[in-house]
Amino acid sequence: MTKKQRFPGKTTKALTNPAPGTVVAPTYRYTDQQIVYIRLLREYAYSQLLPKSDSYYQWELQWLNKPDTPGRYLRASKWDLDEAKRRLKATMDWRRDFKPDLIPPDEVKIESETGKIMLNGFDNDGRPILYLRPGRENTETSNRQLRHLVWWLERAKDLMPPGQESLAIIVDYKSCSLRTNPSVSIARKVLNILQLHYVELLGRALVVNLPTILAFFYKAISPFLDPVTRDKILFNPDLKALIPLSQLDAELGGEFNFEFEPNSYWNQFVSTCGIAPDGTRVKNLREKEDMSRLVTLTAAPVTSSAVGAILVL
Repeated sequence: MTKKQRFPGKTTKALTNPAPGTVVAPTYRYTDQQIVYIRLLREYAYSQLLPKSDSYYQWELQWLNKPDTPGRYLRASKWDLDEAKRRLKATMDWRRDFKPDLIPPDEVKIESETGKIMLNGFDNDGRPILYLRPGRENTETSNRQLRHLVWWLERAKDLMPPGQESLAIIVDYKSCSLRTNPSVSIARKVLNILQLHYVELLGRALVVNLPTILAFFYKAISPFLDPVTRDKILFNPDLKALIPLSQLDAELGGEFNFEFEPNSYWNQFVSTCGIAPDGTRVKNLREKEDMSRLVTLTAAPVTSSAVGAILVL
């Protein structure tokens, strides 16, 4: 195959759908006992909701009603209901302060001007790929950098195909230096957001082009990684074995010859994900259908016999 055939021409349009034929695992199938736990956790969360008069109430309820929300926290808590309640309530408090679903595009657009965080393509399992490129850092350390990352985490969730509940992160250290690499304090904040408030979202993290001089960075943050997260990090893996060539950036050995053009790229995702100027977005039909199916399944009142059933777990 010639180079011209492999790279038919550069494009500024990012990939927002998995490769044809991608097989995504079916939506997580819960046992009857686990469904009881989900109902109990959902009922608890409803009891902690903001009053309807609060301007954030509808957004909190929308997040809570997503079909995967209670299940994620129970899985992350190894089905310990009390621990899941604690973790879910902590995230509810964080979301009320951070408001991740109401980040106006213009607030964080400047952070995307160099493509230091980008969504583009899907791995073999249909996970959206989020590229982090510290070498392209263009702003000083600030809370806006965290909001920019969260904005992209929300967009990754928007693009997930049915049945997929996680994303893949590629951390590409090409051209990164001590000056552009994030500080340990910022890295800890990022880890806290991922591990505490986007539970079960990380499918795998692939670290490439890590210079020796920055190896200490991962040693410094290692104590703050929970074992599950640590096991998902791979250093210098064979990306071509994990990602279809048609979905992998040509700079990393793939066949997708993508040219980053800031305004075109940004506008594509604002449009594709239906983001309004105030940060709100139009719910897509697929999400509505999934929500209707699973919320109906898990929202029935918990009976005394059901409570008795969970005691055998």
